[in-house]
Amino acid sequence: MAKTATKSAKKPAAKAAPKAAAKTAAKMTAKAAPKVTAKAVPKLAAKAKPAKKPAVKLSMLRPSVNNMTVRVFARAAGLDPAETDAWGHTRSPEFLARNPAHLTPMIEDKGLPRGVLWESCAIMQYLANKHGLEKFYPKAPAKRAMIDSAMFYLVGTLYPYVARATYPALGFPQYAGEVGHSDAHPDKKSEAQKAAMAAIAEPLEVFHSFFRNGKPFIGGNSPSIADIRLGATLEFLAVVDYALPKWAKEYMAALEKKLGKAYAEPAGDVRGYIAHVKSQAKA
Repeated sequence: MAKTATKSAKKPAAKAAPKAAAKTAAKMTAKAAPKVTAKAVPKLAAKAKPAKKPAVKLSMLRPSVNNMTVRVFARAAGLDPAETDAWGHTRSPEFLARNPAHLTPMIEDKGLPRGVLWESCAIMQYLANKHGLEKFYPKAPAKRAMIDSAMFYLVGTLYPYVARATYPALGFPQYAGEVGHSDAHPDKKSEAQKAAMAAIAEPLEVFHSFFRNGKPFIGGNSPSIADIRLGATLEFLAVVDYALPKWAKEYMAALEKKLGKAYAEPAGDVRGYIAHVKSQAKA
């Protein structure tokens, strides 16, 4: 009987041991686990917010549509540009030491091999890639190729015509080798300017019929970096009272409406300069 009693006494103890251990482990886990209260939830949500993009250091010239391009893009992309007016300083030793091409717009970024980058299209491409701004510059190879093609066609074909047509009126220096830069008779310069104005219609129609192809913008339903570059370029044509086709006027209005102040503020500087130039011509 003694043996039987001993065995029966041991059995309940053996069964109770795992239960006691489980309770102890549960208490320890409860103490170790952080308490998630109502007050803690907002703090956790706050930590989940993405870090704010650093400001872009941008050297620019306000009257220029090339500079306007990057100024619009930086604002539209929420990059909070820290702008420096480089008017009268692009040939200074300090500027040339960083940028021997003495061109604006120019951004500064430690991640760049030489610390700076100029050319408006290259700047937009770089910033879009760096910050993952697919809305303005899609990653899909085919879509990106069309954006690139539109920008290269603009820089290589449309803009040279725009420059030849508008630079004489704007008071900007002509490119070496151009009739406007030579000692040719004023009639010859005027003739070359008119020829450039006449040539604008063809590439402009290419943007309408090919790159837009019935869509609101080159980028589709929303503006791409190519749209920003085109819209800014067309702003200069006001100085020579170029008769834009109806679609181009509607396109520029839609672009400004879509981008809001991001477009309107830099455009205001260009338009203000053009208005000043035209007022001086009438005086």
